[in-house]
Amino acid sequence: MLVFWKERLVFLSVPKTGTTAYENALAPLAAMSIQDPPDLKHAPIYRYNRFFRPMFEKFGADGMETLAVVREPISWLGSWYRYRRRPFVKGQKNSTHEVSFDEFVLGYLNDKPPAFANVGSQAKFLGDKESIIGVTHLFKYEALDRAREFFEERLETTLNINTLNVSPQMELELSAATRRDFERECALEYEVWSQGIG
Repeated sequence: MLVFWKERLVFLSVPKTGTTAYENALAPLAAMSIQDPPDLKHAPIYRYNRFFRPMFEKFGADGMETLAVVREPISWLGSWYRYRRRPFVKGQKNSTHEVSFDEFVLGYLNDKPPAFANVGSQAKFLGDKESIIGVTHLFKYEALDRAREFFEERLETTLNINTLNVSPQMELELSAATRRDFERECALEYEVWSQGIG
């Protein structure tokens, strides 16, 4: 999470949306950069509204806007799957070395996902009590240049973005039946993604 106090903007860090490079480039411009622990770095909008927003408002930051990036849902799960196949994760309970991508997605659909598929939800990250989209500005991962343009204009800067924290590349197979099940059961994920700018 990055807080731009003078510009009244908070950049929320949705995991696996390619924002680490943006965070690194923007951190020197931020009044506050929260990198640890992960639960604070990746604070969803409901946690921001509960803990951070009241504190900011107490110190005079009324009208803080929030910004986040959302990724196409299957692509987002694919990034998690590849991320959990890194060599040093092998043998851990959240490793995906022993499961196919199809099994990973089916595990994700369980009411109680196994550890390897327990990765949260972009919809839950971005939604609040009033709306399925609780952030002020939502950009699609597939059009990150739009987010870059927004930051450059809002912060009056030019950004040099280097790719960071990329999951290993690999071809991922997903059966038509599993894709149908996912699209049906996770329709809200697609609705949220469809509302991103891009």
